Amino acid sequence: MNVLLLGSGGREHALAWKLSQSPQLGKLYVAPGSDAIAQYAERLPIKALDVPGLIAACKEKSVGLVVIGPEDPLAAGVADALRAAGLMVFGPNKEAAQLESSKSFAKEFMTKHGVPTARWERHNSFEMAKAALRNFPDGVVVKADGLAAGKGVRVCHAPSTAEGALEEIMVKLAHGDAGSSVVLEELMEGPEVSLLGLCDGKRFLPLPPASDHKRLMDGDEGPNTGGMGVIAPSPYFSADMLPAVEKNIIAPILRGLAKDKLDFRGLLYIGLMMTPAGPRVLEFNCRFGDPETQAVLTLLDDDLLVLLERTACAQLPAQAPLWHGAAVTVVLASEGYPMHPVLGRPITGLAEAAARPGVLVFHAGTVREDGIWKTSGGRVLGVTGAGKDPAEARQRAYAAADLIEFEGVQLRRDIGKIPARHS
Repeated sequence: MNVLLLGSGGREHALAWKLSQSPQLGKLYVAPGSDAIAQYAERLPIKALDVPGLIAACKEKSVGLVVIGPEDPLAAGVADALRAAGLMVFGPNKEAAQLESSKSFAKEFMTKHGVPTARWERHNSFEMAKAALRNFPDGVVVKADGLAAGKGVRVCHAPSTAEGALEEIMVKLAHGDAGSSVVLEELMEGPEVSLLGLCDGKRFLPLPPASDHKRLMDGDEGPNTGGMGVIAPSPYFSADMLPAVEKNIIAPILRGLAKDKLDFRGLLYIGLMMTPAGPRVLEFNCRFGDPETQAVLTLLDDDLLVLLERTACAQLPAQAPLWHGAAVTVVLASEGYPMHPVLGRPITGLAEAAARPGVLVFHAGTVREDGIWKTSGGRVLGVTGAGKDPAEARQRAYAAADLIEFEGVQLRRDIGKIPARHS
């Protein structure tokens, strides 16, 4: 089977690496891809939102499956258009993708179908939102309602902080139109777990649970980011917790998808807060997480292409995928990230790092110019160490990360050592 992968970041680099291992793969294409992904896939100069271009390429290249990596094409309805053209697609349709693209849609879905989540309100007026802060005396989480690249959340313990967050999101429009309305949530406490699973609308097959660290600096200090590192499996989610999560969270979600006739054939990412009262859903993503994918796929034993194809066909097996060991991904970010990343810095040590045992280096924001790798994004690399246990995985990840250098590099030193908390 020929496969077209949409996207260009670290998540797509990991997906291309894993898909390339499948005996069922004919030719792997990527649009638009990156210089690093070109090691595994032929790049097509087509943007992920260019539906006519994508359809024409799929017909010309005899593509049997399209795998959508990022959230923007899902929110724009690319999956709908490709399916209408007769293509098989891994990724939910536009309506179902609102579980990620609209925080209020997701919260309404959870409230309607009995999925445990935080108490919440939605406001599209700054003054009304500010007045509503009195309804959250024990702290509030302020969320831009739309897509904000994982950066539209502010955790506020004090009213003054919450007012500042509202002003930044709704008045200054720090995240553009995504902040024209906001969701206010009660502040929950506990470690955070990313539960990624293949979902065909009838079944949810979990992948290794992970914990993403979103704050920029050690100790969960500094601004929110798209993710500075991840550990899988999460130390805060044991196998004996899964039956209760399946009963109280996953089953209501699946019933809700069926009742609301939402066509979900893709990756459902359930963000969980492990509160003293039990797991609560923070949010949904409708695609593979980044950087969770870089760690999770490293542990997967099964053929990813077969799993994605069966998801797209709504024919998932009953048995969850097999996996082994532990993985830690450490993100190396540019100077100035997340607000004003400095680009174009030469990178050294990549080959030496990748040559270490149990190490994979996934490129999130790099470009190769005149034989030299340079930074081209905020998050530059995801250095992943795999091992028999978390300690070995951490050691391998950091030993490799320390071999890579570029001016102004930022990385955390505590990935997997402290709880990944709501941020």
